[in-house]
Amino acid sequence: MNPCPCGFSGDDSGRCQCSGEQIQRYRNRVSGPLLDRIDIQIEVLRPKASILSASTDGIENSASVRERVIQARDIQFARASKTNALMSNGDLKQFCYLKNETLQLLEHAAEQLYLSPRACHRILKVSRTIADLDQAPAIGSEHVAEAIAFRRLNTGQNYI
Repeated sequence: MNPCPCGFSGDDSGRCQCSGEQIQRYRNRVSGPLLDRIDIQIEVLRPKASILSASTDGIENSASVRERVIQARDIQFARASKTNALMSNGDLKQFCYLKNETLQLLEHAAEQLYLSPRACHRILKVSRTIADLDQAPAIGSEHVAEAIAFRRLNTGQNYI
């Protein structure tokens, strides 16, 4: 969805003339329970024109990203015969175990950001996927922190 009624909120061009109240009213049109069901919620700003001429040295190419995604999906199917997105609550308990400090990070985020249990389950699934992309056997704090960061639109806040 657009960030505001005109679509330019946060853009460096300064074209957005929407008031804070207009933006809040616009965003409130999408219900919290619906947003809770969306795993990744991030703001994507318009890139600068200079990106077209920027060097691509050191940037992972599409073929290697594709290969990492295929490997992560293979890990998921080997582990649970399904993708992480389709895991049940029972699967979460079995395959998304968090060590104490990592669990505390998620609990702190849930408290501070008023996350629902459903949102926490979504964060766990995304964390497991991030760990799979890293080929990590366990979900670490860095995976949970990244998954939490992918829920920025839920509260309009930056966290962690």
